[in-house]
Amino acid sequence: MGEFSIWHWLIVLVIVMMVFGTKKLKNIGTDLGQAVKGFKDGMRDAEASEPPAPATSSAQTAQLPRPMGEAMADVSQSASARKAN
Repeated sequence: MGEFSIWHWLIVLVIVMMVFGTKKLKNIGTDLGQAVKGFKDGMRDAEASEPPAPATSSAQTAQLPRPMGEAMADVSQSASARKAN
């Protein structure tokens, strides 16, 4: 009961063509095709204009933040050194 045969789809197609007309359906298809083409062109342009990822040098690596455990170890060593003085 839930399956549609080719005859069902042909009847639906004929009704849609009678309601909208072939000219309007052609215009809708053309507009949809242009929209898809514009979207593809936009995606292609975005990929082409995307700058390459910069390489990380050793000077930049030294400026990166350290993991929390290392930072806390330095703080505790500094605090214990101040108490000793």
